[in-house]
Amino acid sequence: MLTILGFAMIATFLALIMTKKMSPIAALVLIPALFCVAVGKGAHLGDYVIDGVSSLAPTAAMLMFAIVYFGVMIDVGLFDPVVRGILRFCKADPMRVVVGTAVLAAIVSLDGDGSTTFMITVSAMYPLYKRLGMSLVVMTGVAAMANGVMNTVPWGGPTARAATALKLDAADIFVPMIPALLVGLLGVLGLAYLLGLRERRRLGALRLDGESVETKETVLVGAGTGAGAGGGGLEKRPVAGGGGADDVDDDRDGGDGGDDDRDGGDDDGDLLKGLDPNRPTLRPRLYWFNALLTGTLITAMILELLPIPVLFLLGAALALSVNYPRLPDQKARIAAHADNVLNVSGMVFAAAVFTGVLQGTGMVDHMAGWLVDTVPEGLGPHMALVTGVLSLPLTYFMSNDGFYFGVLPVLAEAGAAHGVTPLEMARASLVGQPLHMSSPLVPAVYVLVGMARVEFGDHTRFVVKWAALTCLLILAAGILFGTI
Repeated sequence: MLTILGFAMIATFLALIMTKKMSPIAALVLIPALFCVAVGKGAHLGDYVIDGVSSLAPTAAMLMFAIVYFGVMIDVGLFDPVVRGILRFCKADPMRVVVGTAVLAAIVSLDGDGSTTFMITVSAMYPLYKRLGMSLVVMTGVAAMANGVMNTVPWGGPTARAATALKLDAADIFVPMIPALLVGLLGVLGLAYLLGLRERRRLGALRLDGESVETKETVLVGAGTGAGAGGGGLEKRPVAGGGGADDVDDDRDGGDGGDDDRDGGDDDGDLLKGLDPNRPTLRPRLYWFNALLTGTLITAMILELLPIPVLFLLGAALALSVNYPRLPDQKARIAAHADNVLNVSGMVFAAAVFTGVLQGTGMVDHMAGWLVDTVPEGLGPHMALVTGVLSLPLTYFMSNDGFYFGVLPVLAEAGAAHGVTPLEMARASLVGQPLHMSSPLVPAVYVLVGMARVEFGDHTRFVVKWAALTCLLILAAGILFGTI
């Protein structure tokens, strides 16, 4: 009976959040509470929740202060020179533009928030893609894959969820996975290079010096005719010159067709619609302090000099105090990032109810026992590999909350019966993230395709095969390095 009720609880939770009948936080709290009563252990609900909250408090603290820290770093302009440098590197070469998109998305992804990453990346790169006549699905696909790899940072969500669900330290999951994730990131960069070469062959030599260049704009997938995706035909259009095409002129600041890639010019700043060079939160005099602080923080995290929550707590306090010594300014910065902080940390505490009930009532043990009996004996010792492969479709067709809080604990228990450690299972569960970031259940992907004016169907058809290959590359590297 506990097996049936356990799967029923997970299925109910997944159905409600996938159909958007309830928010993840509400579903994480109310559904397990109801099932706890249904199994006759409602009197122990408080104990389950308190135990869960106590164990998850460090993870919630890490997420809270990491979001504040990287939010402040974006506010003060730490990443602005990186964006401008990438734009100068790109010039009018399609190959450089695509590689620059991957690099920019990967760097900005350090803030752990997909929506922020896509807003900054598209704001910076969209004008170049439009003016050069490049396929916009290449931009959305590369950005989504780069963000998917980097989304595995401990403060990004999946690692914290895996640590929460299995009651592990996020650093123990993430740090050994760094080599495999770097291989995945190199794979994305290599793919960006190849896609850029394909765009270069399609478009030929381009210039941004005011001369009109005739070229073709097309979608690199079989279907889709949305304007944002570049249409499906072979329409010739001027992409770099002055005034020949309204949809090109509308996408750049200033219609004179000046030399936008010249050294020392100000036009790079004009392209940074999402990073206003005159915003009042900038602190250019403190740039090197912020860069040193961020480098030190990441190094200390990798070396595990202090627990990650303590590192980000100290880092956020230092960043706020030094960059914004006036109390009203500090309050304004905290308020600006309060929504993200509340949503993420609230999710962690809500998960304490779900995981607490699942484990406290014994449902997870009964489900794991059933799953162990159904897994072929030959696959039992390879449950980490099975989990890695399953993470691709499961994290694509369900939210991270559903997978990490509903499915991973069951798989981990099944793996434990065959001698596979929870750490191996947690690391394997991260493999599907490059594909997950293009899931229709991820709100951030709608920010990406919306700002890029790409049809979601075009983006999906283009990115799924490449993202799946990236996931399998990470899985293979993790096995090769012995971390999975």
